[in-house]
Amino acid sequence: MNALNALALNLTCLVTTCLASPNVLVILTDDQGWGDLSLNGNTDLSTPNIDSLARDGARFDRFYVCPVCSPTRAEFLTGRYHPHSGVYSTSAGGERIDLDETTIADVFKTAGYSTAAFGKWHNGMQYPYHPNGRGFDEFYGFCSGHWGNYFSPPLDHNGKIVRGDGFCIDDFTNKAMDFMEASEGKPFFAYLPYNTPHSPMQVPERWWDKFKDKELTQLHPDASPQDLDHTRAALAMCENIDWNVGRLLTKLDELKIADDTIVVYFSDNGPNGRRWNGGMKGRKGSTDEGGVRSPLLIRWPSKIPKSTFITDNAAAIDLLPTLAGLVGIEKQTQQALEGIDLSETLMQKQPNAVLKAKTKRTIFSHWNKRVSARYQNYRLDHQGKLFDTSKDPGQKTDISERNPTLANRLRAEVAQWRRDLLDGYDNGHRPFLIGHENYRYTQIPARDGKPHGNIQRSNRFPNDSFFFNWTSVDDKITWEAEVAATGDYEVELHYTCPKESVGSTIELSFNEHKLTSKVTDSHDSPLLGGEHDRVKRQESYVKDFKAMPLGRLHLEKGEGTLTLKANDIPGKEVMAFRLLLLTRVDY
Repeated sequence: MNALNALALNLTCLVTTCLASPNVLVILTDDQGWGDLSLNGNTDLSTPNIDSLARDGARFDRFYVCPVCSPTRAEFLTGRYHPHSGVYSTSAGGERIDLDETTIADVFKTAGYSTAAFGKWHNGMQYPYHPNGRGFDEFYGFCSGHWGNYFSPPLDHNGKIVRGDGFCIDDFTNKAMDFMEASEGKPFFAYLPYNTPHSPMQVPERWWDKFKDKELTQLHPDASPQDLDHTRAALAMCENIDWNVGRLLTKLDELKIADDTIVVYFSDNGPNGRRWNGGMKGRKGSTDEGGVRSPLLIRWPSKIPKSTFITDNAAAIDLLPTLAGLVGIEKQTQQALEGIDLSETLMQKQPNAVLKAKTKRTIFSHWNKRVSARYQNYRLDHQGKLFDTSKDPGQKTDISERNPTLANRLRAEVAQWRRDLLDGYDNGHRPFLIGHENYRYTQIPARDGKPHGNIQRSNRFPNDSFFFNWTSVDDKITWEAEVAATGDYEVELHYTCPKESVGSTIELSFNEHKLTSKVTDSHDSPLLGGEHDRVKRQESYVKDFKAMPLGRLHLEKGEGTLTLKANDIPGKEVMAFRLLLLTRVDY
Protein backbone atom coordinates (compact mmCIF):
# COMPACT_ATOMS: atom_id res chain seq x y z
CA MET A 1 0.00 0.00 0.00
CA ASN A 2 1.49 3.37 -0.99
CA ALA A 3 1.67 6.33 1.41
CA LEU A 4 -1.28 8.15 -0.20
CA ASN A 5 -3.58 5.15 0.14
CA ALA A 6 -2.44 4.59 3.72
CA LEU A 7 -3.22 8.22 4.56
CA ALA A 8 -6.65 7.92 2.96
CA LEU A 9 -7.35 4.76 4.99
CA ASN A 10 -6.28 6.44 8.22
CA LEU A 11 -8.50 9.45 7.50
CA THR A 12 -11.41 7.16 6.70
CA CYS A 13 -10.92 5.32 9.99
CA LEU A 14 -10.75 8.62 11.88
CA VAL A 15 -13.97 9.90 10.26
CA THR A 16 -15.72 6.58 10.95
CA THR A 17 -14.61 6.70 14.59
CA CYS A 18 -15.80 10.30 14.95
CA LEU A 19 -19.19 9.57 13.43
CA ALA A 20 -19.65 6.58 15.72
CA SER A 21 -18.62 8.45 18.86
CA PRO A 22 -21.26 9.86 21.20
CA ASN A 23 -21.54 13.58 21.82
CA VAL A 24 -21.00 14.96 25.32
CA LEU A 25 -22.86 17.87 26.92
CA VAL A 26 -21.74 18.89 30.43
CA ILE A 27 -23.86 21.37 32.41
CA LEU A 28 -22.28 22.83 35.55
CA THR A 29 -24.27 25.24 37.73
CA ASP A 30 -22.85 27.83 40.09
CA ASP A 31 -23.78 27.87 43.81
CA GLN A 32 -26.76 25.54 43.34
CA GLY A 33 -27.02 23.28 46.36
CA TRP A 34 -28.02 19.63 46.42
CA GLY A 35 -31.39 20.72 47.82
CA ASP A 36 -32.17 23.18 45.02
CA LEU A 37 -33.91 20.55 42.89
CA SER A 38 -37.42 19.15 43.16
CA LEU A 39 -35.76 15.78 42.44
CA ASN A 40 -34.18 15.90 45.89
CA GLY A 41 -37.36 16.81 47.73
CA ASN A 42 -37.59 20.59 47.48
CA THR A 43 -41.29 21.37 47.03
CA ASP A 44 -40.80 25.15 46.79
CA LEU A 45 -39.65 24.91 43.17
CA SER A 46 -40.10 22.67 40.16
CA THR A 47 -37.23 21.38 38.02
CA PRO A 48 -38.86 18.77 35.74
CA ASN A 49 -36.28 18.93 32.95
CA ILE A 50 -33.31 18.43 35.24
CA ASP A 51 -35.23 15.73 37.13
CA SER A 52 -35.86 13.91 33.83
CA LEU A 53 -32.14 13.25 33.50
CA ALA A 54 -32.37 11.00 36.57
CA ARG A 55 -35.51 9.30 35.31
CA ASP A 56 -34.01 8.66 31.88
CA GLY A 57 -30.46 7.98 33.06
CA ALA A 58 -28.36 7.69 36.20
CA ARG A 59 -28.45 9.51 39.50
CA PHE A 60 -25.59 9.55 41.99
CA ASP A 61 -26.78 9.75 45.58
CA ARG A 62 -23.43 10.85 47.03
CA PHE A 63 -21.35 12.98 44.68
CA TYR A 64 -18.75 15.40 46.02
CA VAL A 65 -17.24 18.61 44.74
CA CYS A 66 -15.24 21.44 46.38
CA PRO A 67 -16.60 24.12 48.72
CA VAL A 68 -16.11 26.90 46.13
CA CYS A 69 -16.10 27.55 42.39
CA SER A 70 -12.69 27.44 40.71
CA PRO A 71 -11.37 24.39 42.61
CA THR A 72 -14.36 22.29 41.50
CA ARG A 73 -13.93 23.40 37.90
CA ALA A 74 -10.25 22.47 38.06
CA GLU A 75 -11.03 19.02 39.44
CA PHE A 76 -13.59 18.38 36.70
CA LEU A 77 -11.24 19.62 34.00
CA THR A 78 -8.15 17.69 35.15
CA GLY A 79 -9.40 14.62 37.02
CA ARG A 80 -7.09 15.62 39.90
CA TYR A 81 -7.44 17.33 43.26
CA HIS A 82 -7.21 21.09 42.78
CA PRO A 83 -4.02 21.69 44.84
CA HIS A 84 -2.17 19.42 42.41
CA SER A 85 -3.17 21.68 39.51
CA GLY A 86 -2.08 24.91 41.19
CA VAL A 87 -5.55 26.29 42.02
CA TYR A 88 -5.45 27.88 45.47
CA SER A 89 -7.81 30.86 45.21
CA THR A 90 -10.83 32.18 43.33
CA SER A 91 -9.12 35.33 42.01
CA ALA A 92 -5.84 37.29 41.72
CA GLY A 93 -4.25 34.52 39.63
CA GLY A 94 -4.82 31.73 42.14
CA GLU A 95 -7.70 30.36 40.08
CA ARG A 96 -5.44 29.32 37.19
CA ILE A 97 -4.75 25.69 36.30
CA ASP A 98 -1.03 24.97 35.86
CA LEU A 99 -0.02 24.79 32.23
CA ASP A 100 1.43 21.27 32.53
CA GLU A 101 -2.03 19.89 33.28
CA THR A 102 -4.05 18.07 30.61
CA THR A 103 -7.74 19.03 30.56
CA ILE A 104 -10.77 16.99 29.62
CA ALA A 105 -11.12 19.20 26.54
CA ASP A 106 -7.56 18.32 25.51
CA VAL A 107 -8.44 14.65 25.80
CA PHE A 108 -11.60 14.93 23.69
CA LYS A 109 -10.05 17.28 21.14
CA THR A 110 -7.19 14.83 20.60
CA ALA A 111 -9.81 12.14 19.98
CA GLY A 112 -11.33 14.16 17.14
CA TYR A 113 -14.10 16.03 18.93
CA SER A 114 -15.22 19.61 18.36
CA THR A 115 -14.91 21.32 21.73
CA ALA A 116 -16.57 24.43 23.13
CA ALA A 117 -17.34 26.14 26.42
CA PHE A 118 -20.10 28.66 27.07
CA GLY A 119 -20.37 30.54 30.38
CA LYS A 120 -18.20 31.10 33.44
CA TRP A 121 -14.68 29.72 33.00
CA HIS A 122 -12.94 30.77 36.25
CA ASN A 123 -9.65 28.96 35.64
CA GLY A 124 -7.52 31.65 34.00
CA MET A 125 -7.88 34.49 31.49
CA GLN A 126 -4.61 35.18 29.66
CA TYR A 127 -3.70 32.61 27.00
CA PRO A 128 -2.75 29.79 27.36
CA TYR A 129 -4.70 29.79 30.65
CA HIS A 130 -7.66 30.95 28.55
CA PRO A 131 -10.17 28.24 27.49
CA ASN A 132 -8.84 28.41 23.92
CA GLY A 133 -5.47 27.35 25.33
CA ARG A 134 -6.94 24.49 27.38
CA GLY A 135 -8.43 22.43 24.57
CA PHE A 136 -11.58 24.39 23.70
CA ASP A 137 -11.91 25.39 20.03
CA GLU A 138 -14.68 27.83 20.90
CA PHE A 139 -15.31 29.98 23.99
CA TYR A 140 -18.09 32.45 24.71
CA GLY A 141 -18.55 33.76 28.23
CA PHE A 142 -16.37 35.32 30.91
CA CYS A 143 -13.24 34.16 32.68
CA SER A 144 -13.78 35.76 36.11
CA GLY A 145 -15.29 34.22 39.20
CA HIS A 146 -18.45 36.31 39.00
CA TRP A 147 -19.91 38.96 36.75
CA GLY A 148 -21.55 42.28 37.61
CA ASN A 149 -24.50 42.26 35.24
CA TYR A 150 -26.34 39.31 33.71
CA PHE A 151 -28.25 41.25 31.04
CA SER A 152 -26.35 41.85 27.77
CA PRO A 153 -22.96 42.30 29.51
CA PRO A 154 -19.57 42.55 27.82
CA LEU A 155 -18.30 39.01 27.24
CA ASP A 156 -15.30 37.19 25.83
CA HIS A 157 -15.61 35.45 22.46
CA ASN A 158 -12.35 33.64 21.73
CA GLY A 159 -10.42 36.41 23.47
CA LYS A 160 -12.20 39.34 21.85
CA ILE A 161 -14.62 41.53 23.83
CA VAL A 162 -18.19 41.37 22.52
CA ARG A 163 -21.64 42.34 23.79
CA GLY A 164 -23.90 39.63 25.18
CA ASP A 165 -27.47 39.16 23.97
CA GLY A 166 -30.09 39.24 26.73
CA PHE A 167 -30.03 37.26 29.98
CA CYS A 168 -26.69 35.49 30.00
CA ILE A 169 -27.93 31.98 30.88
CA ASP A 170 -30.37 32.09 27.96
CA ASP A 171 -27.59 33.54 25.79
CA PHE A 172 -25.07 30.83 26.72
CA THR A 173 -27.69 28.19 25.98
CA ASN A 174 -28.45 29.72 22.57
CA LYS A 175 -24.77 29.71 21.66
CA ALA A 176 -24.38 26.11 22.83
CA MET A 177 -27.34 25.00 20.72
CA ASP A 178 -25.88 26.78 17.67
CA PHE A 179 -22.59 24.98 18.28
CA MET A 180 -24.25 21.58 18.58
CA GLU A 181 -26.14 22.17 15.35
CA ALA A 182 -23.02 23.33 13.51
CA SER A 183 -21.11 20.22 14.64
CA GLU A 184 -23.26 17.89 12.55
CA GLY A 185 -21.10 15.06 11.21
CA LYS A 186 -18.48 15.39 13.93
CA PRO A 187 -18.90 14.53 17.61
CA PHE A 188 -18.89 17.45 20.02
CA PHE A 189 -17.85 18.06 23.59
CA ALA A 190 -19.87 21.02 24.87
CA TYR A 191 -19.24 22.46 28.33
CA LEU A 192 -21.91 24.78 29.75
CA PRO A 193 -20.68 26.26 33.04
CA TYR A 194 -23.64 28.45 33.98
CA ASN A 195 -23.04 31.31 36.43
CA THR A 196 -26.32 31.09 38.36
CA PRO A 197 -27.65 31.03 41.02
CA HIS A 198 -24.40 32.81 42.02
CA SER A 199 -24.96 36.41 43.07
CA PRO A 200 -25.73 39.11 42.07
CA MET A 201 -29.24 37.72 42.27
CA GLN A 202 -30.57 38.59 38.82
CA VAL A 203 -33.24 36.73 36.90
CA PRO A 204 -35.83 37.76 34.25
CA GLU A 205 -39.29 38.86 35.35
CA ARG A 206 -40.91 35.65 34.12
CA TRP A 207 -39.24 33.65 36.90
CA TRP A 208 -39.02 36.33 39.56
CA ASP A 209 -42.76 37.06 39.33
CA LYS A 210 -43.48 33.46 40.28
CA PHE A 211 -41.34 33.64 43.44
CA LYS A 212 -41.31 37.25 44.66
CA ASP A 213 -44.41 36.81 46.85
CA LYS A 214 -44.20 33.04 47.28
CA GLU A 215 -44.60 31.61 50.76
CA LEU A 216 -41.72 29.23 51.29
CA THR A 217 -42.53 26.00 53.08
CA GLN A 218 -39.03 24.48 53.33
CA LEU A 219 -36.46 26.53 55.18
CA HIS A 220 -33.04 26.11 56.71
CA PRO A 221 -33.45 24.30 60.05
CA ASP A 222 -31.64 27.09 61.92
CA ALA A 223 -34.26 29.22 63.66
CA SER A 224 -32.31 32.48 63.25
CA PRO A 225 -33.58 35.03 60.66
CA GLN A 226 -33.10 34.04 57.03
CA ASP A 227 -32.95 36.16 53.88
CA LEU A 228 -36.06 34.78 52.24
CA ASP A 229 -35.86 37.10 49.23
CA HIS A 230 -32.37 35.77 48.53
CA THR A 231 -33.79 32.24 48.66
CA ARG A 232 -36.69 33.23 46.39
CA ALA A 233 -34.26 34.72 43.88
CA ALA A 234 -32.04 31.61 44.00
CA LEU A 235 -35.01 29.31 43.39
CA ALA A 236 -36.20 31.51 40.54
CA MET A 237 -32.75 31.31 38.98
CA CYS A 238 -32.81 27.52 39.36
CA GLU A 239 -36.12 27.34 37.51
CA ASN A 240 -34.62 29.45 34.74
CA ILE A 241 -31.76 26.95 34.55
CA ASP A 242 -34.30 24.13 34.33
CA TRP A 243 -36.06 25.90 31.45
CA ASN A 244 -32.76 26.16 29.60
CA VAL A 245 -31.95 22.51 30.27
CA GLY A 246 -35.32 21.72 28.70
CA ARG A 247 -34.37 23.74 25.62
CA LEU A 248 -31.09 21.83 25.32
CA LEU A 249 -32.83 18.46 25.56
CA THR A 250 -35.39 19.55 22.97
CA LYS A 251 -32.60 20.62 20.63
CA LEU A 252 -30.96 17.20 20.95
CA ASP A 253 -34.30 15.64 19.99
CA GLU A 254 -34.70 18.01 17.03
CA LEU A 255 -31.21 17.15 15.80
CA LYS A 256 -32.02 13.43 16.28
CA ILE A 257 -28.91 12.91 18.39
CA ALA A 258 -30.45 12.50 21.86
CA ASP A 259 -29.83 8.74 22.00
CA ASP A 260 -26.14 9.22 21.25
CA THR A 261 -25.45 12.23 23.44
CA ILE A 262 -24.19 11.92 27.01
CA VAL A 263 -25.70 14.68 29.16
CA VAL A 264 -24.06 15.43 32.52
CA TYR A 265 -25.47 17.77 35.19
CA PHE A 266 -23.82 18.83 38.44
CA SER A 267 -23.08 21.87 40.61
CA ASP A 268 -19.81 23.36 41.87
CA ASN A 269 -20.50 23.62 45.62
CA GLY A 270 -23.20 23.93 48.27
CA PRO A 271 -25.88 26.65 48.27
CA ASN A 272 -24.86 30.31 48.41
CA GLY A 273 -27.28 31.04 51.24
CA ARG A 274 -28.90 29.57 54.32
CA ARG A 275 -31.74 27.68 52.69
CA TRP A 276 -33.19 24.17 52.70
CA ASN A 277 -30.57 21.57 51.81
CA GLY A 278 -31.84 18.26 53.14
CA GLY A 279 -30.84 19.04 56.72
CA MET A 280 -27.13 18.83 55.94
CA LYS A 281 -24.60 20.90 57.81
CA GLY A 282 -22.69 23.48 55.79
CA ARG A 283 -23.15 25.65 52.76
CA LYS A 284 -20.87 27.20 50.15
CA GLY A 285 -17.36 27.60 51.55
CA SER A 286 -17.74 24.75 54.05
CA THR A 287 -16.05 21.35 53.88
CA ASP A 288 -19.01 19.82 55.72
CA GLU A 289 -21.50 17.61 53.89
CA GLY A 290 -23.82 20.40 52.82
CA GLY A 291 -20.95 22.44 51.38
CA VAL A 292 -19.58 19.72 49.10
CA ARG A 293 -22.44 17.37 48.20
CA SER A 294 -23.77 18.03 44.72
CA PRO A 295 -26.33 16.42 42.46
CA LEU A 296 -24.83 14.37 39.62
CA LEU A 297 -27.08 13.17 36.82
CA ILE A 298 -25.85 11.42 33.67
CA ARG A 299 -28.11 10.46 30.77
CA TRP A 300 -27.14 8.40 27.73
CA PRO A 301 -30.30 6.74 26.43
CA SER A 302 -28.59 4.17 24.21
CA LYS A 303 -26.22 2.89 26.92
CA ILE A 304 -27.22 3.87 30.48
CA PRO A 305 -30.35 2.12 31.81
CA LYS A 306 -33.18 4.35 32.98
CA SER A 307 -33.49 5.20 36.67
CA THR A 308 -30.04 3.87 37.53
CA PHE A 309 -29.36 4.83 41.16
CA ILE A 310 -25.77 4.74 42.35
CA THR A 311 -25.19 4.84 46.10
CA ASP A 312 -21.41 4.60 46.11
CA ASN A 313 -19.41 7.78 46.62
CA ALA A 314 -18.11 9.65 43.58
CA ALA A 315 -16.39 12.99 43.05
CA ALA A 316 -15.65 15.68 40.49
CA ILE A 317 -12.21 14.12 39.91
CA ASP A 318 -14.00 11.04 38.51
CA LEU A 319 -15.70 12.82 35.62
CA LEU A 320 -12.72 12.99 33.24
CA PRO A 321 -11.86 9.27 33.45
CA THR A 322 -15.54 8.29 33.49
CA LEU A 323 -16.55 10.30 30.41
CA ALA A 324 -13.45 9.15 28.54
CA GLY A 325 -14.33 5.59 29.54
CA LEU A 326 -17.93 5.94 28.37
CA VAL A 327 -16.81 7.24 24.99
CA GLY A 328 -13.96 4.75 24.69
CA ILE A 329 -11.04 7.12 24.23
CA GLU A 330 -7.64 6.99 25.86
CA LYS A 331 -7.07 9.13 28.93
CA GLN A 332 -3.64 10.38 27.86
CA THR A 333 -2.68 13.04 30.39
CA GLN A 334 0.66 14.52 31.43
CA GLN A 335 -0.14 13.99 35.10
CA ALA A 336 -1.52 10.92 36.89
CA LEU A 337 -5.29 10.99 37.36
CA GLU A 338 -6.70 10.75 40.88
CA GLY A 339 -10.29 10.09 39.83
CA ILE A 340 -11.60 6.65 38.87
CA ASP A 341 -13.48 5.43 35.81
CA LEU A 342 -17.10 4.67 36.70
CA SER A 343 -18.26 4.04 33.12
CA GLU A 344 -18.92 0.32 33.61
CA THR A 345 -20.86 1.13 36.77
CA LEU A 346 -23.07 3.51 34.80
CA MET A 347 -23.69 0.97 32.07
CA GLN A 348 -24.19 -1.76 34.72
CA LYS A 349 -21.47 -3.94 33.24
CA GLN A 350 -19.56 -4.37 36.48
CA PRO A 351 -20.19 -6.93 39.23
CA ASN A 352 -21.10 -5.37 42.58
CA ALA A 353 -18.04 -6.84 44.27
CA VAL A 354 -15.73 -5.14 41.78
CA LEU A 355 -17.62 -1.87 42.15
CA LYS A 356 -17.42 -1.97 45.93
CA ALA A 357 -13.68 -2.57 45.82
CA LYS A 358 -13.14 0.31 43.41
CA THR A 359 -15.23 2.87 45.29
CA LYS A 360 -14.14 1.86 48.79
CA ARG A 361 -11.86 4.86 49.08
CA THR A 362 -11.52 8.16 50.88
CA ILE A 363 -12.56 11.37 49.11
CA PHE A 364 -11.00 14.61 50.36
CA SER A 365 -12.59 18.07 50.42
CA HIS A 366 -10.43 21.14 50.95
CA TRP A 367 -10.72 24.89 51.16
CA ASN A 368 -8.91 27.62 53.12
CA LYS A 369 -6.61 25.10 54.85
CA ARG A 370 -9.59 23.08 56.08
CA VAL A 371 -9.74 19.43 55.03
CA SER A 372 -12.52 16.92 55.55
CA ALA A 373 -12.65 13.30 54.43
CA ARG A 374 -15.52 11.16 53.17
CA TYR A 375 -15.35 7.35 53.51
CA GLN A 376 -18.46 5.26 52.75
CA ASN A 377 -21.20 6.78 55.00
CA TYR A 378 -18.78 8.66 57.21
CA ARG A 379 -17.37 12.18 57.18
CA LEU A 380 -14.40 13.26 59.24
CA ASP A 381 -14.76 17.03 59.56
CA HIS A 382 -11.91 19.56 59.53
CA GLN A 383 -11.69 19.37 63.34
CA GLY A 384 -11.18 15.60 63.32
CA LYS A 385 -14.72 14.72 64.45
CA LEU A 386 -16.44 11.72 62.88
CA PHE A 387 -20.07 11.58 61.73
CA ASP A 388 -22.33 9.06 60.05
CA THR A 389 -24.00 11.47 57.62
CA SER A 390 -26.50 8.87 56.38
CA LYS A 391 -28.09 8.99 59.85
CA ASP A 392 -26.88 12.40 60.99
CA PRO A 393 -26.78 14.83 58.00
CA GLY A 394 -26.57 17.79 60.36
CA GLN A 395 -23.33 16.38 61.88
CA LYS A 396 -24.56 16.82 65.44
CA THR A 397 -23.21 13.64 67.06
CA ASP A 398 -19.49 12.95 67.04
CA ILE A 399 -19.02 9.17 66.95
CA SER A 400 -15.22 9.12 66.89
CA GLU A 401 -14.95 7.67 70.40
CA ARG A 402 -17.23 4.79 69.38
CA ASN A 403 -15.23 4.22 66.20
CA PRO A 404 -11.63 5.05 67.19
CA THR A 405 -10.01 2.82 64.57
CA LEU A 406 -11.81 4.48 61.66
CA ALA A 407 -11.47 7.98 63.11
CA ASN A 408 -7.74 7.60 63.65
CA ARG A 409 -7.22 6.09 60.23
CA LEU A 410 -9.02 8.98 58.52
CA ARG A 411 -7.12 11.52 60.63
CA ALA A 412 -3.87 9.93 59.48
CA GLU A 413 -5.04 10.01 55.84
CA VAL A 414 -5.95 13.68 56.12
CA ALA A 415 -2.55 14.45 57.65
CA GLN A 416 -0.82 12.63 54.79
CA TRP A 417 -3.00 14.37 52.19
CA ARG A 418 -2.03 17.71 53.70
CA ARG A 419 1.66 16.85 53.49
CA ASP A 420 1.41 15.58 49.93
CA LEU A 421 -0.79 18.32 48.47
CA LEU A 422 -0.90 21.43 50.64
CA ASP A 423 2.66 22.09 51.75
CA GLY A 424 3.63 25.18 49.74
CA TYR A 425 1.07 24.62 47.01
CA ASP A 426 0.03 28.31 47.02
CA ASN A 427 3.57 29.74 46.92
CA GLY A 428 4.25 29.33 43.22
CA HIS A 429 5.56 32.21 41.07
CA ARG A 430 3.22 32.67 38.12
CA PRO A 431 3.21 36.17 36.59
CA PHE A 432 0.30 37.20 34.39
CA LEU A 433 1.04 36.35 30.77
CA ILE A 434 0.98 38.94 27.99
CA GLY A 435 1.01 37.96 24.37
CA HIS A 436 1.54 34.55 22.81
CA GLU A 437 2.66 33.56 19.34
CA ASN A 438 -0.39 31.29 18.99
CA TYR A 439 -3.05 33.75 20.16
CA ARG A 440 -4.14 37.20 19.09
CA TYR A 441 -5.71 38.78 22.20
CA THR A 442 -4.64 39.39 25.80
CA GLN A 443 -6.99 40.95 28.34
CA ILE A 444 -5.39 42.59 31.37
CA PRO A 445 -8.22 43.46 33.79
CA ALA A 446 -8.31 45.54 36.94
CA ARG A 447 -9.08 42.27 38.73
CA ASP A 448 -5.46 41.14 38.29
CA GLY A 449 -3.85 44.50 38.98
CA LYS A 450 -2.43 46.08 42.12
CA PRO A 451 -3.39 49.71 42.93
CA HIS A 452 -0.86 52.14 44.42
CA GLY A 453 -1.38 55.49 46.09
CA ASN A 454 -4.90 56.88 46.18
CA ILE A 455 -6.38 54.41 43.71
CA GLN A 456 -9.14 52.25 45.13
CA ARG A 457 -10.83 49.07 44.00
CA SER A 458 -14.59 49.26 43.51
CA ASN A 459 -15.17 46.23 45.73
CA ARG A 460 -13.25 43.89 48.02
CA PHE A 461 -14.19 41.01 45.69
CA PRO A 462 -11.89 41.72 42.72
CA ASN A 463 -13.44 39.51 40.03
CA ASP A 464 -15.54 42.10 38.19
CA SER A 465 -14.16 45.23 39.84
CA PHE A 466 -12.65 48.43 38.48
CA PHE A 467 -10.25 51.06 39.82
CA PHE A 468 -11.24 54.63 40.71
CA ASN A 469 -10.04 57.63 42.76
CA TRP A 470 -6.99 58.02 40.51
CA THR A 471 -6.06 61.55 41.55
CA SER A 472 -2.25 61.90 41.65
CA VAL A 473 0.70 61.51 39.29
CA ASP A 474 2.21 59.35 42.02
CA ASP A 475 -0.67 56.86 41.68
CA LYS A 476 -0.24 53.82 39.48
CA ILE A 477 -1.59 50.36 38.64
CA THR A 478 0.82 47.47 38.22
CA TRP A 479 0.74 43.84 37.09
CA GLU A 480 3.57 41.38 37.65
CA ALA A 481 3.73 40.04 34.13
CA GLU A 482 5.61 37.96 31.60
CA VAL A 483 5.63 38.63 27.88
CA ALA A 484 5.45 35.25 26.18
CA ALA A 485 6.35 36.41 22.68
CA THR A 486 8.28 39.43 21.44
CA GLY A 487 6.22 41.62 19.15
CA ASP A 488 4.14 44.70 18.59
CA TYR A 489 0.75 45.02 20.22
CA GLU A 490 -2.13 47.43 19.62
CA VAL A 491 -3.39 48.56 23.02
CA GLU A 492 -6.98 49.44 23.88
CA LEU A 493 -8.03 50.81 27.27
CA HIS A 494 -11.56 50.55 28.74
CA TYR A 495 -12.47 53.52 30.92
CA THR A 496 -14.97 56.15 32.04
CA CYS A 497 -14.11 59.81 32.54
CA PRO A 498 -16.39 62.77 33.27
CA LYS A 499 -16.13 65.83 31.01
CA GLU A 500 -14.45 67.96 33.68
CA SER A 501 -11.56 65.47 33.99
CA VAL A 502 -10.71 64.99 30.31
CA GLY A 503 -7.11 65.65 29.29
CA SER A 504 -4.86 63.44 31.40
CA THR A 505 -1.74 62.04 29.77
CA ILE A 506 -1.31 58.37 30.61
CA GLU A 507 1.70 56.13 30.21
CA LEU A 508 1.81 52.35 29.82
CA SER A 509 5.22 50.76 30.26
CA PHE A 510 6.85 47.35 30.45
CA ASN A 511 10.55 47.31 31.25
CA GLU A 512 12.19 49.88 28.91
CA HIS A 513 9.29 50.12 26.43
CA LYS A 514 6.65 52.84 26.89
CA LEU A 515 3.49 54.14 25.26
CA THR A 516 1.86 57.49 26.06
CA SER A 517 -1.58 58.77 25.12
CA LYS A 518 -4.03 61.47 26.12
CA VAL A 519 -7.63 61.07 27.31
CA THR A 520 -9.46 63.26 24.80
CA ASP A 521 -13.05 62.01 24.99
CA SER A 522 -15.35 62.15 27.97
CA HIS A 523 -17.41 59.11 28.73
CA ASP A 524 -19.25 59.10 32.02
CA SER A 525 -21.44 56.31 33.30
CA PRO A 526 -23.44 55.72 36.46
CA LEU A 527 -23.01 52.53 38.44
CA LEU A 528 -24.97 49.79 36.69
CA GLY A 529 -26.27 46.34 37.58
CA GLY A 530 -28.31 47.24 40.62
CA GLU A 531 -31.36 47.92 38.47
CA HIS A 532 -31.59 44.17 37.81
CA ASP A 533 -30.84 42.95 41.35
CA ARG A 534 -33.61 41.16 43.25
CA VAL A 535 -31.74 41.56 46.56
CA LYS A 536 -28.88 43.87 47.55
CA ARG A 537 -25.56 42.56 46.27
CA GLN A 538 -22.14 42.17 47.90
CA GLU A 539 -20.18 42.32 44.63
CA SER A 540 -19.08 45.40 42.71
CA TYR A 541 -21.48 47.32 40.55
CA VAL A 542 -20.25 47.96 37.02
CA LYS A 543 -20.16 50.79 34.50
CA ASP A 544 -20.58 51.15 30.77
CA PHE A 545 -16.89 51.38 29.95
CA LYS A 546 -15.67 52.87 26.68
CA ALA A 547 -12.81 51.46 24.60
CA MET A 548 -10.05 53.98 23.83
CA PRO A 549 -7.12 53.13 21.50
CA LEU A 550 -3.78 53.98 23.10
CA GLY A 551 -1.53 53.08 20.18
CA ARG A 552 1.13 50.47 19.48
CA LEU A 553 3.50 49.08 22.13
CA HIS A 554 6.56 46.95 21.42
CA LEU A 555 7.17 44.24 24.00
CA GLU A 556 10.22 42.01 24.46
CA LYS A 557 9.86 38.47 25.75
CA GLY A 558 10.56 38.14 29.45
CA GLU A 559 9.35 39.07 32.92
CA GLY A 560 8.76 42.53 34.31
CA THR A 561 6.18 44.92 35.71
CA LEU A 562 3.45 46.30 33.50
CA THR A 563 2.70 49.80 34.80
CA LEU A 564 -0.13 52.21 34.02
CA LYS A 565 0.27 55.75 35.38
CA ALA A 566 -0.58 59.38 34.59
CA ASN A 567 2.04 62.01 33.74
CA ASP A 568 -0.33 64.94 34.21
CA ILE A 569 -3.86 65.37 35.57
CA PRO A 570 -5.61 68.63 34.58
CA GLY A 571 -8.92 67.65 36.22
CA LYS A 572 -9.93 66.06 39.51
CA GLU A 573 -9.08 62.53 38.43
CA VAL A 574 -7.66 60.51 35.57
CA MET A 575 -10.39 57.96 34.94
CA ALA A 576 -12.14 54.86 36.23
CA PHE A 577 -10.20 51.93 34.76
CA ARG A 578 -11.60 48.52 33.78
CA LEU A 579 -9.09 46.72 31.56
CA LEU A 580 -6.47 46.74 28.83
CA LEU A 581 -6.87 44.72 25.63
CA LEU A 582 -3.65 43.93 23.75
CA THR A 583 -3.94 42.70 20.17
CA ARG A 584 -0.89 41.09 18.59
CA VAL A 585 -0.08 42.90 15.33
CA ASP A 586 1.68 40.10 13.46
CA TYR A 587 -0.70 37.29 14.44
